[in-house]
Amino acid sequence: MPLLPSDTPLYNHPLPQIEQWLKDQGCKQDETQRHCWHVQRPSWQAELWLDVEQIVVRYVQSGENGQDIQRSFKYSLSRDDVEQAVFSGP
Repeated sequence: MPLLPSDTPLYNHPLPQIEQWLKDQGCKQDETQRHCWHVQRPSWQAELWLDVEQIVVRYVQSGENGQDIQRSFKYSLSRDDVEQAVFSGP
């Protein structure tokens, strides 16, 4: 199933399309918590949760003193906006 245009809000995407989009970004789905995804880049790693009203991203040990940075993005944002915000890093 092809993805909807990137300017389409995430809430218009069926769940299988969102999951495929995350896979395309290099995310790996957690085997026990299916709503949780993991992504690793050379300079950072993060966990993503597909929550009821938003995607929650926790950048692991990316803040001052090695603290985690957590951000959330509403499904009303376009897939492109979320992609730019999440995958550009902390």
